[in-house]
Amino acid sequence: MSDLPLIQADRAVPPPAATTPRGGRRRRLRLLSRTDRVVITLMVLVPLLLVTGFVWLPAAATVLLSGTDWDGIGPLNEIEFVGARNYDDVVNIYPPFVPAVQHNLLWLAALFVVATPFGMFLAVLLDKELRGSRFYQTALYLPVVLSLALIGFVWQLLYSRDQGLINAVFNSNVDWYGDSNVNIWAVLVASGWRHVGYIMLLYLAGLKGVDPSLREAAAVDGASEARTFFRVVFPVLRPINIIVLVVTVIESLRAFDLVWVVNKGRNGLELLSALVTQNVVGEASRIGFGSALATIMLVVSLVFITIYLATVMRENRE
Repeated sequence: MSDLPLIQADRAVPPPAATTPRGGRRRRLRLLSRTDRVVITLMVLVPLLLVTGFVWLPAAATVLLSGTDWDGIGPLNEIEFVGARNYDDVVNIYPPFVPAVQHNLLWLAALFVVATPFGMFLAVLLDKELRGSRFYQTALYLPVVLSLALIGFVWQLLYSRDQGLINAVFNSNVDWYGDSNVNIWAVLVASGWRHVGYIMLLYLAGLKGVDPSLREAAAVDGASEARTFFRVVFPVLRPINIIVLVVTVIESLRAFDLVWVVNKGRNGLELLSALVTQNVVGEASRIGFGSALATIMLVVSLVFITIYLATVMRENRE
C-alpha cells in the first residue's frame, strides 16, 4: 500500500518533451542579442550583395547581350536583338574560334595529364616529411602567388630569342614566343610550372587528413607504397580529386594573362578568353559577339561546377 502513491506520482509526471532541431535553433536565436543578430545579418547580406553585384548580375547581362549586336557606344534603348545569330557566326564564320577551342582543349590536356600528376607526385614526396620539405614546399608554391602575366615576363628571360637562357645553353636561335609552331608549347610549360604548385598544395592538404591507420593496415598486409597509395589512399582523396578536376578545367578556360602578354592571343596562341577580350574591349568593340563567346565559356564552366556541387552535397547527405 505504501508503494501505490509513489507509482501514481511517477505516472503523473509527464515525460520530457523531445527537443527538435528546429526548436533548438529557435532557442539559440532567442539567446542572441540584438547586436549579434545585426552582425550575423551583415555577415550574410554583404557577401551576398557583393556576389550578386559583381558575379551574377554581370553574368546575366552577358547572356542577355549575347543576343544583341550592340557595339557598346549607342544608347541602350537602341540595342537590336538578333537572337542566336552571334552564336551562329561564332561557329560558322569566325576563323579563330576553332583554333581557340583546340588550344583550350590542349591546355586542359597538358594540365590534366602532365602538370596535375606531377603536382600530386610532389605532394606525396613532401608528405613524407623529408629534410628541407618546408623549403621545397615554399619554393614550389611560390609561382602560384605570382600572376600569369608576371610569369610570362619571367619566362621571357628563358625564351628570349637573342638573350634567352635556353638558346644560350643549346646554342639555338628558336623564337619560342614568336614561332606559331612552338609558342603554344612554350606557354604551356610556363602555365604548368604555376599549376604544379597549386595542385601540390591541394593534395598535400588532403594527404594530411588521411587516417594513418589505413596505411598501417595496408603495410601489415604486405602492400607496397605504390599499391597502398593507389588502392587505399587515393580513393580516400576523392573530394580532393573532384576539386582538382574542377580547378584544372577552370584554369584551362580562363587562361588569358600569359597569352595576352606574349602576343595578345594571336599567331598560334588563340584562346577563348583572348577572343572575348579582343571583341569586347578591342578595336572592333563588338559587345554582343564577345558576350556570345563569354557565354559559351560560362556554360562549359557551369557544367563542371554543377558536377562538383552535386558531388559535395551528396557526400554531405551521406
